[in-house]
Amino acid sequence: MQQAKQQALENVEHVAEGVAADTLSEGKLFEVAQSIGDKRLEDLNVADTTCGYCAVGCRFDLYSDGEEILAARPTEEEDAPVNGISTCVKGKFGYDFINSDDRLTTPLVRDENGEFREASWDEALTRVAEGLGDIRDQHGGEALSLIASSKATNEENYLMGKFARQVLGTNSVDNCNRLCHSSTVAGLAKTYGYGAASISTEDLEIADCILLTGSNTTEAHPVLATRIKQNVRDGADLLVFDPREIQIAEYADQYSQVAPGYDAVWINGITRYIVNNDLHDEAFVEERTTGFEDVKESVQEFTPERVEEVTGVPHEEIVSAAETIAEADSCVFGWTLGLTEHSHGTENVMAMANLAAVTGNLGKPGTGVSPFRGQNNVQGGGGDMGPLPDNFPGYQDIADDEIRAKFEEAWDCDISGEYGYYTTQMFLAADDDDIKGMYIIGENAALSEPGVNHAEDVLEELDFLVVQDLFLNETAQYADVVLPASSFVEKTGTFTNTDRTVQMVKQVMEPKGDSRPDWEILQDLANRMGRAWDYDDTAEIMREVNSLTPLYGGISHERVEANGGLQWPCPDEDHPGTERLYAEEFNTENGKANLQAVGYSEPAETPDDDYPYTLTTGRVLYQYHTGTMTHREEGIMKYTPSDFVEIHPETAESLGVESGDLVTLESRRGEIVVPAQVTDRVGPDNVFVPIHFAESAVNRLTDEEHLDPAAATPEFKVSAVSLRAAGPEAEPTVTTAETTMGDD
Repeated sequence: MQQAKQQALENVEHVAEGVAADTLSEGKLFEVAQSIGDKRLEDLNVADTTCGYCAVGCRFDLYSDGEEILAARPTEEEDAPVNGISTCVKGKFGYDFINSDDRLTTPLVRDENGEFREASWDEALTRVAEGLGDIRDQHGGEALSLIASSKATNEENYLMGKFARQVLGTNSVDNCNRLCHSSTVAGLAKTYGYGAASISTEDLEIADCILLTGSNTTEAHPVLATRIKQNVRDGADLLVFDPREIQIAEYADQYSQVAPGYDAVWINGITRYIVNNDLHDEAFVEERTTGFEDVKESVQEFTPERVEEVTGVPHEEIVSAAETIAEADSCVFGWTLGLTEHSHGTENVMAMANLAAVTGNLGKPGTGVSPFRGQNNVQGGGGDMGPLPDNFPGYQDIADDEIRAKFEEAWDCDISGEYGYYTTQMFLAADDDDIKGMYIIGENAALSEPGVNHAEDVLEELDFLVVQDLFLNETAQYADVVLPASSFVEKTGTFTNTDRTVQMVKQVMEPKGDSRPDWEILQDLANRMGRAWDYDDTAEIMREVNSLTPLYGGISHERVEANGGLQWPCPDEDHPGTERLYAEEFNTENGKANLQAVGYSEPAETPDDDYPYTLTTGRVLYQYHTGTMTHREEGIMKYTPSDFVEIHPETAESLGVESGDLVTLESRRGEIVVPAQVTDRVGPDNVFVPIHFAESAVNRLTDEEHLDPAAATPEFKVSAVSLRAAGPEAEPTVTTAETTMGDD
């Protein structure tokens, strides 16, 4: 009956539209249409919010009818400091995951037969409290670990760190930052004091020169790429160093193809040319740095001959890049995981920090360092909020007695001064039976960890595992209890983007089914485990952050809303936020940039007769990480529906392979079978596979043991592999679980 009434109303509307078209002027028709449109908009929920994909921090209005997201439209340009009216395809269209048929909407517990069944929140949380509590009571809190979520809000990540230390009694809390930019944080913190971008996004538009390395900017950060390309169009110089001839290289004044794993070599080669030819900024070096003579001495081994032999970059390209940087009035140095995901990623970052400092490109408009962050809130939730084994919120060292005492008093608990395990170390510790239980929130370790065969074995053997997520992902398949969380469109809080801007995230629809925001789940669980949390909302949580975290001392929901965003450091309510770091001094004890001599390092694993090719991994435009959201968007999936391996034409010919043929990639840790994509974007000795597909799980090939000694970052970007044609009987590698969220 209802359907018949609806059809009748639609027929009347069509007749009325025809009559109106025949009798009213075009102007009057427009007025009527506008009135009808305005009336229909009144029936929708509209919220200006921050994108939940990458960390560019695009803002826009989301429209919802309460059941689904209907549209993403530009907000007022002054309220969108990073993107203006721009968005990428994912932020514009990628919302089908919210109503996906496999969305978790009720808790799941594993029954006596080892199968999942639905449970009430009361039963599920009781089970979690008992499971985690028993391990804590029998083996101590250090036998537990928590993996936090860079997709969750700042406020929720603050509570994740607090929960680990106050409720579980462990410092083994970490997040996906360990798998991507933790070497950036370590390298920049040691050199400059802050492990973050020193620039504002605007600097990418006004710099005279931009050096990009290890960043597939047009595909991983499209909105930033647009700003860079606009600046290049207006006359800026663009230098790109990368193992693949990525799309942004098409806009470069100079593209240099480099061998994967040797970035410090060519960076030091540029620095050597600059200092040996007196092209450095003598005044800046003298007044604002230490360690220059050590750096000058250390780079002497990186002669033109050695740089070309090791990296493949000809001397004339090193000279051209060095002179371009030195002659520019301002230069920004940008990178992503191609520089950091190495067993010596921290050294790579320190070499880049040295180059920026010796050329005086810090603290002024159009200058600085910019590590483009991946997950939407990895800057804030992954670092600033302190879900880390060695830091409280605001990068306050847990080994500092005075700082630790402040948090012990505020949180009413004892906290060990010994660092906990990093994420990558948690799995090795679990292998040794030192970690017996894990609580994993919004992170799919079964796919994102290096050497996933090993990660799967660890997850299988844990005494107790809790997974909190939107979907029953690969990691959740091993869980004892699965808790359904809410997406970013179903809650309110803040994200911090790649240039340190804190922005509002606003709820536009109710949580699906019985799913809950992460902070509400944590609060309920903490209370069941003996605490008395009573936060009313995330604004109250942020006020607690203010009281304990100098970097965020003046950042409240009210001020963020009023200002359209605030950049840290923002120490008090009268502070306007910090547009650009290091204008006057560095965040070090002596106020100077403490340059670090960086010598020669090579990848932990290099090609040999058995594994003659170098595999590197990365992203593509129409997917996001391992696909939790984008794989559930039908339109997006039409563009890049499956995995592939890029192979140079010479390599393909030697293997007897053409585009579309299946190829077997094998490392010392596993093998996968994927279609070939023959292209000269990669060199003859290198191959590339995207990270986005659980079906092929490229991390079966990567190494979980050789980690950066300072940051414990795995070497995702270099793995020795063999290649062979898979043959007519072969089928692409397929995993058994659904495709889900992965690393930064």
